[in-house]
Amino acid sequence: MRHRGHRIQLNPNNAQATYFAKACGISRLAYNWGLARWKELYAAGEKTSGRGIKKDFNAIKHIEFPFVAEVTSCAPAEAFDNLNRAFQNFFRNLKTGKRPGYPKFKKKGVHDSFTIDNSKFVVDGTRIKIPRLGWVRMTEELRFKGKVLSATILRVADKWFVSIFVEMPDEDRSENQALPSVGIDLGLSKLATLSDGVVFENPRTTRQFEGRMRRLNKSLSRKKKDSNRWKRAKLKLAKGHYRVQCVRQDAIHKMTRFIADNYSTVCLEDLNTAGMVRNKRLSKHISDAAFREIRRQLEYKSFATSVVDRFFPSTKLCMDCGKLHKMLLSKRIFECCAGPIDRDLHAAQNILRQGLSEVKHVETKALAS
Repeated sequence: MRHRGHRIQLNPNNAQATYFAKACGISRLAYNWGLARWKELYAAGEKTSGRGIKKDFNAIKHIEFPFVAEVTSCAPAEAFDNLNRAFQNFFRNLKTGKRPGYPKFKKKGVHDSFTIDNSKFVVDGTRIKIPRLGWVRMTEELRFKGKVLSATILRVADKWFVSIFVEMPDEDRSENQALPSVGIDLGLSKLATLSDGVVFENPRTTRQFEGRMRRLNKSLSRKKKDSNRWKRAKLKLAKGHYRVQCVRQDAIHKMTRFIADNYSTVCLEDLNTAGMVRNKRLSKHISDAAFREIRRQLEYKSFATSVVDRFFPSTKLCMDCGKLHKMLLSKRIFECCAGPIDRDLHAAQNILRQGLSEVKHVETKALAS
């Protein structure tokens, strides 16, 4: 079984949009109350869990927060599940040595959302029925067929969306097995170079909208905080960020769909993006390229993926003689046994060869066992 999420824009009226904003506020209230309670119990030396915090909240909510009854009960309930999951991730990261990421309090207007479980809503064509609200229009129908697990209502700038989570049977893509394999070198001058010479240009969305975003930020900074003009300027800035996000996602989705439809095994590098963004000169451009998002999409869209170790010298290694060359970023041509070749194309071909060898090694090991 596989899980897929379909995000659909909603067309709520004023009363429905007010309900959504109220439900998001109650979900945020429950999460922040739970986090504060968790810290309080931890300081007192007591152990707790998301379920225990939820019971404490339910015992006092009708007295201290009677307005929670105005929206679906899923809004605060799912907040405690999210809090419990956040602490589970925190403790797991502590054990594995990763950056822990201690849960933080949520802020108003930042990632506003609330989740409804599958027994509390109904999807019918281009509309969805929300508890204590009724039917809300959607801009399109749910594309996926399968068991609906949950729905998350979220706000981006001045728009409302519903993200519906569906469990689907595994897709039969045996016909893709006959397609050729490909190696991909991700970069900044060219977003992706394939081992067969296909190149995808970098849309550079940050640079494309940089002037407009700078003006919107300046306009917001000159307004008095929480004034009506400040709120309007803040909304314009949020719309600008949403526009940048849409352009970036559109380019990535088109590229990954082309690769998934035309190749079988996709070989990629395991890039250390967190370390790469520490480069002050390139951090903005690396973040804009969204290497991790490209890998995520390829992993769920492609027939098979092979991830090459991040320390494999794909750019420096000669494919014929195995000699390592010193390659500065300014040097765009690799020269050795096979003659001059574009460094990105050479790296993609190295990634393909290494990725396929690792796949073959895993298959041989599996047959031997």
